[in-house]
Parts: sequence; structure tokens; C-alpha cells
Amino acid sequence: MDFIETWKIPLGKWMEGGVDYLNDHAAWFFNLVSDILGGAIDGMIDALQWLPPLVLVLLCAAGGYALHRSWKLALGIFLALLLIINLGYWEETVETLALVVSATALCMIIGLPVGIAAAHRPWLYAVLRPVLDLMQTIPTFVYLIPTLILFGLGVVPGLISTIIFALPAPIRLTHLGISNVPQPLIEAGEAFGATRRQLLFKVELPHAMPTIMAGLTQCIMLSLSMVVIAALVGAGGLGKPVVRALNTVNIANGFEAGLAIVILAILLDRVCKRPEP
Repeated sequence: MDFIETWKIPLGKWMEGGVDYLNDHAAWFFNLVSDILGGAIDGMIDALQWLPPLVLVLLCAAGGYALHRSWKLALGIFLALLLIINLGYWEETVETLALVVSATALCMIIGLPVGIAAAHRPWLYAVLRPVLDLMQTIPTFVYLIPTLILFGLGVVPGLISTIIFALPAPIRLTHLGISNVPQPLIEAGEAFGATRRQLLFKVELPHAMPTIMAGLTQCIMLSLSMVVIAALVGAGGLGKPVVRALNTVNIANGFEAGLAIVILAILLDRVCKRPEP
């Protein structure tokens, strides 16, 4: 045992050296990314908070009704958001909503084409699979450290860490949906002279859409699960009162902030589910 430990492979030192190298030679790039992402999220937060809370609540309820044609869902959205306002966590909820929407949008923008490419190229998915496993299983605090060093304190390292944690879900489920398209359906499209692009947009994606939407909702839930951890690096939102309640052992505030997170998660899940035909 001592002999094995004597010849330790310095994996941690290599990782530390790589992060230090990037920080020394590419700081301008990470600062640029931090400024762009931070400015976009701050702008979204300012736009949402510029509207009176009741107006935004009515808009959300109307949007839910327009998507699903369900007055019960619209009423549920209205009452749930009123409860959040009553609890005093409206500003934090808006900040969390902006973070989750930004993380989910970036995850889908990256995950959808990568999942499609992996479904069409089995060798690519074989390469991606261990990487996706690592992204999902490695403790979040481990990659929170390098993102904090590279992007600085604030909402951006929380956003990047959230993307790393949530990205495997849309990639895996997009790959699953495209891979499970029945071969006779594809052959029928080819028989009618469809090009590969037409097959993708008119055959594969429509058939895989329920699975892709499941990846979207799972990505939202994973992003919300990172809210408290992201607050530790200055991301703000509903994670901040949870962390504050934990530090002060304040059960009341911790329960209320946690309830606001649960309400937001349920509403986003219901709204983003695919409407019934």
C-alpha cells in the first residue's frame, strides 16, 4: 500500500496547472464571457422586475392558459405566484427564474444538436457517454472551484456550473428520442425522396419531440436543484435566503424559501410540458 501511494499520479496538480494556465493566458476570454452572460442575465432580471409584480403574475397566468388552454393551470399559476409575493420572496424568485431560464436555454441550444449528432454517429455517443457520466456524477463543488477562479464571483460561475450539471439530460434524451425513431418510418420518408435535412425536421424530430420535451423539463428541474449551490458563489436568487437560513438555523425562513423553490419548479414543469393534442 505504501509503495502504491508513493508513486501517486498527480491528477489534481495537473488539473490545477491547467486552470492556472487558462487563468494566466486566457483571462480576457473568460472576462468577456462573464461580462456577456452576466449582462444578459442582469438585463433579464431588470426587465422582469421593471414590471409590477401583479402585472407579471397576470402575464404568466395568461401565458399558461394560451399554451395549454386550461383555466385550472392559469388559476394555479396565479394563486401560486401570489403566495410567493405574500411570503416576500418575489425579487428572489425573479432572479432564480432568470438563472433557470438562461441555463435551460443554453443547455437546449447545446444539447439538442449534440444529441442529434450523437444519434446519427454511434462512435460520437460512445465518446460522449463517459464524459456525460462524469458531468452528472462528479460533486458539484469540485467544478464550482475552477469556474469561480475563471469567471469570478457572481451569477456567471453559478450559471456555468448549472449548465455543466444539467447539460447531460437534454443530450441523452435527444439521443434517445432520435435513436428510437422506427426504421420503417425513415425508409418511408426516403422512399418519397426526402433529403437528410427533411428527414430530420419532418420525421425524426416530430417523432422524438415527447422525449426531447422530457429532456427540457428534466433540465429545468436539474437547474433548480443547483439554485442553493449557485448562491454560494454569489448567484443570488432563492438560494441566498436558504443559505442564510441554514447559517442562522432559521427554520421558518428556510421553509418559506424552500417552498418558493418548489412552487417555481412545479409551475415550470407544468407550463413546459407538451400540450395534449
